Amino acid sequence: MSSIKIDDLAREVKKGLDEYADFTTEEVKKAVRKAGNTVRREIQENAPKNTGDYAKSWAVKKVRESPHTLELVVHSKNRYQLTHLLEFGHCLRNGGRTRAIPHIAPAEEKGIEQLEKMIERGIRNG
Repeated sequence: MSSIKIDDLAREVKKGLDEYADFTTEEVKKAVRKAGNTVRREIQENAPKNTGDYAKSWAVKKVRESPHTLELVVHSKNRYQLTHLLEFGHCLRNGGRTRAIPHIAPAEEKGIEQLEKMIERGIRNG
């Protein structure tokens, strides 16, 4: 164990906290990327497949990244008009209603659970 002068104590504590902040930031960013891919994959697997184009249209896009944050969005690249209609159902032209096919909300819930677990595990193991 090394000794630290009292004048250098604040600097050493700050250095340790900075290292911990960098480590946790990287762990959180990794968890966000994995959770985003999980949500995309879950939507693709559970989406209605008439032709398969709708399921294939889902992607993960990086919205913003800074040294301490990462924002991703999971979206349908070219079939976005269908998402609400399929998720919640819609009225038909001649009366009646289509059934809802929930595939986005369950994927989002699974992604949130995975993100929380991965962040806890990553920080605990660090």
